[in-house]
Amino acid sequence: MSGPIHGRAVSDGKMPEDDKEIIELWRRYKQGADPVARDRLILTYAPLVKYVAGRMGTNFPSHVEESDLISYGLLGLIGAIERFDLSRNIKFETYAITRIKGSILDELRSLDWVPRSVRSMARQIERSSAKLENKLHRAPSDEEMASDLGLTMDEFRDALTRISSSTIVALEELWTISSTGTESVALIDTIEDRQSKDPAAVVDVNDVKERLAGAISNLPEREKIVIALYYYEGLTLREIGDVLGVTESRVSQLHTKAILRLKGRLKDQVEPAQIQ
Repeated sequence: MSGPIHGRAVSDGKMPEDDKEIIELWRRYKQGADPVARDRLILTYAPLVKYVAGRMGTNFPSHVEESDLISYGLLGLIGAIERFDLSRNIKFETYAITRIKGSILDELRSLDWVPRSVRSMARQIERSSAKLENKLHRAPSDEEMASDLGLTMDEFRDALTRISSSTIVALEELWTISSTGTESVALIDTIEDRQSKDPAAVVDVNDVKERLAGAISNLPEREKIVIALYYYEGLTLREIGDVLGVTESRVSQLHTKAILRLKGRLKDQVEPAQIQ
């Protein structure tokens, strides 16, 4: 086998999966459990970990080191390589990025890196946003939400800044789906499985997706733009700031408000069996 596979350039964290050498490595590992092939695959796809850690790191507090995120992500990559089914009609990068993110988030949750007071304030803002929206029939302004929470505008913005460090998990954290509070599921697990033959599950997933799309469409314009650029276009908060002509910190606040509005709106509108 020729050439240092792990030394190739990677664009946006993607690897050249059609490369004959990589295909051969997969064959050797999956068919013969070749440990050397496994190690080469880890080296080949390691840039994915750095890519994901770099993207996620922009939303974490400064004391969370990127090197730690990379270490946590490597565990996810190794698990992805071991569990990946070559017969499935999906790209390994797509599968691996999800596993890497999950590994990083699981480790951070186990470290309880978000203070309880921050989580409590996030829940208060979610409830306030949903309550005011039902009352006003529109998205409440920052001033209205601050007043409802009994905060000054400076205190409200400071709360958003502190919460913004935890919003990376907002769409992936566990949501309660039963009235007893004993069952929970992550939003990512509601994404349609195209191999599934269960029509009822497809209907449920589509219903949640439609509700989420509707909730996003009702966000204030700037928050809608931030969600679109961050989750659909893949821009970083700094890049979105350049687009909007505001600071990265302001974009982080807009992102946080949008996520909290969406969570509050979905919890208020969707039946427990349909939402995480």
